[in-house]
Amino acid sequence: MITVTRLNGKTFTLNAIYIEQVEAFPDTTITLTNGKKFVVQESVQEVIDLITDFYRQISVLRLPDGLGGLEHE
Repeated sequence: MITVTRLNGKTFTLNAIYIEQVEAFPDTTITLTNGKKFVVQESVQEVIDLITDFYRQISVLRLPDGLGGLEHE
C-alpha cells in the first residue's frame, strides 16, 4: 500500500498492485487497473518511488548486489 495526497490536502492509501499508469496532466494522475483515476499532489517520480519501495517491502523487487540490496558476505 502507498499513501498519497489529494489536491485538497487529504491523504489516502492505495494498493500499489492495482496501479496501471502514472501520468502528469500537469497534475499527477494515477490510473488503476479498473479505470478509476486519482489526482494527487505528489510528482510522478515521487509516486514511482513510493511504488518501488512498496514492491521492495513485499520482496517483489530486489536491488542487485552492491546497489543497496542484500550483499553476500
